[in-house]
Amino acid sequence: MTTEEGGTKSIKEGNNVDLSEYLIDRLKQLEEEYVRLKNLYRRLEDEKRFVETERIRYEREVRRLRSEIERLRSPPLIVGIISDVLEDGRVVVKSSTGPKFVVHSSQSVDLEQLKPGARVSLNQQTLAVIGVLPPPKDPSVYGFEVEEKPDVTYSDIGGLDKQIEEIKEAVELPLLKPELFERVGIEPPKGVMLYGPPGTGKTLLAKAVARQTEATFIRVVGSEFVQKYIGEGARLVREVFQLAKEKAPSIIFIDELDAIAAKRTSSDTSGDREVQRTLMQLLSEMDGFDPRGDVKLIGATNRIDILDPAILRPGRFDRIIEVPLPTFEGRLQIFRIHTRKMNIARDVDLRELAEMTEGTSGADIKAIVTEAGMFAIRSEREIVTKEDFRMALEKVLKKESKLPEPKGVMFV
Repeated sequence: MTTEEGGTKSIKEGNNVDLSEYLIDRLKQLEEEYVRLKNLYRRLEDEKRFVETERIRYEREVRRLRSEIERLRSPPLIVGIISDVLEDGRVVVKSSTGPKFVVHSSQSVDLEQLKPGARVSLNQQTLAVIGVLPPPKDPSVYGFEVEEKPDVTYSDIGGLDKQIEEIKEAVELPLLKPELFERVGIEPPKGVMLYGPPGTGKTLLAKAVARQTEATFIRVVGSEFVQKYIGEGARLVREVFQLAKEKAPSIIFIDELDAIAAKRTSSDTSGDREVQRTLMQLLSEMDGFDPRGDVKLIGATNRIDILDPAILRPGRFDRIIEVPLPTFEGRLQIFRIHTRKMNIARDVDLRELAEMTEGTSGADIKAIVTEAGMFAIRSEREIVTKEDFRMALEKVLKKESKLPEPKGVMFV
């Protein structure tokens, strides 16, 4: 082979190598471009689906707003009360404007709900029944319901072991274990009346029972039933009991019951007559209680001597529990309850404090313990001393304390 032929062959081989490398690089570039375009296509497809979804959402929003505009443009409806239902399907309604009308009802209205006394909405022009409205309820009635469970337990109540046992039997057992009463064959008590001096723990007992039973706790003060206009108090009583039935199991606690349940007299004042009407509604609601139901009534008063005998008879308040002033052992237990989280000096004798507080209530003892702690805080101390309790006794009970002066302060 000549030199010229060898050179030509080498050039051809070099050109083939360069072409192969070029084709390989070009193929890689095309593959990368394909992957990029494929990813771009997928992203565009996702964006298309997103845009389509947003379009549908906006169309729905536009339709909703248009329907809302049409609803707001529609004429208002008239509220009426059904007086009678005729055999041909028509109803006699009394509109809010006063007169009565015989009208037809819409086909969308359930005929079983058209009963005398039901509230309905009427067309403004034809007065036809468009729908059935729920019964009216005073917003204040829902304010009586205690949303959060009371944080009081039986261990927070001192000196009332017998009363705790009785209220457990009357309220807690019928709610938690109604089958016991069925097996024995007796009716559980409908209601419990708690009476005694102020500050002896009547409200604490009701709160503890509500926490233990996990029942809806509805707390009402008797004076809240006394209203300005005739019939308003009786309506509130009726709606409170209706709310209790809807929220069953529930406990209605009426504090200061003597505000509406005092003995009925021949007073001629309109205020007294209205209070008596409210009392009669309360008596009627208590008679309507299902004894095996999940609604229990607890009343509390400081003046049981002025209550009307009709409310105290068996069948309404079946169990009447006295909550007296604590005995020595009860006062000692209350002192221990209220001082269990306190740092007290070693020379503080709780038995001596219990002897010194004869005739006081549980609320008085709590006030004494709190004032003793305040005296320690005032002196910037973390330990409550005997001197602090001596000054607290003088301040709360408004009398000279006979506690001996401490010889020396001993801290624990």
